[in-house]
Amino acid sequence: MVRKLLSITLLLIILFSATTSQAQVAKDTLTPKQVQNRVIGLSIGFGVAYTASLVMLNKAWYSQDTRSSFHFYDDLHHWNQMDKAGHFYTAFHQSRAGIDALRWAGVKEKKAIWIGGMMGIVLQTPIEIFDGFSAEYGASVSDFAANTLGSAGVIAQELTWGEIRIMPKFSFRPTPYDPNRLEMFGNSLPEQILQDYNGQSYWLSVDVAAFLKKDSRFPKWLNIAAGYGAGGMVYGDPVQNRLHGHQSYRQFFLSPDIDLRYLPVKSKFLKTAIYLLSMYRIPMPALEYNTRNQLRFHPLYY
Repeated sequence: MVRKLLSITLLLIILFSATTSQAQVAKDTLTPKQVQNRVIGLSIGFGVAYTASLVMLNKAWYSQDTRSSFHFYDDLHHWNQMDKAGHFYTAFHQSRAGIDALRWAGVKEKKAIWIGGMMGIVLQTPIEIFDGFSAEYGASVSDFAANTLGSAGVIAQELTWGEIRIMPKFSFRPTPYDPNRLEMFGNSLPEQILQDYNGQSYWLSVDVAAFLKKDSRFPKWLNIAAGYGAGGMVYGDPVQNRLHGHQSYRQFFLSPDIDLRYLPVKSKFLKTAIYLLSMYRIPMPALEYNTRNQLRFHPLYY
């Protein structure tokens, strides 16, 4: 839990600084000196936050672990890959923030995309290295692959369309959890949001209007989202989960979604809020199919 809290905290720090990148000052109005100052300021701020987060991460989480020589651990089959979806999601938005921050600084477009787009990999890779030296864990190739795909998803869209048209989003709903496994699922709602994979859902929200003709009357704020979730997971390893009497299953969702980025706001505070909230899915009706062969309609799904 501590590891994920710190990762998300660092993400929010970067996102907050990146919100000014919503072109309040056009690039062509910046002097070379202003560009230089912004780049230096971003570099110092990022360096301090990044270093402090890694130190805190090492002391708060890994200092309690038994150290070992660097090794790998295959956890691809754990948690029905919900944790991999989380790695993809986090890396995507870290890279998205990195690109926007460099745009705000006045860095040339392709350079901003390639350098900023690598942010997810840069931020997540040290976690995999730390895991590799932990006797309890081990570096995960599938985690690194998910991080890479998250960053690649941003870079590919920015290079192809010059914007994000397919946005990963997150939602959570509280679920019953085993009281004997509180160390896994958390004692409070904030901890459960980060730790209980049964209540998490990850979505790909498609900006339909962006793929239509400019004169289309399709509402720009209305997206279509495909979601993925899982349930019945008290233990990460599916074999261990079954041995303890639990049967995991997968969930697939289809739902309308609201794209907050199209709201016409001028306030810097509201722009910051929308930038952050665009990572999360607003509760909406949803159609679910799961591997229990159930087809369900949710009037409002979180």
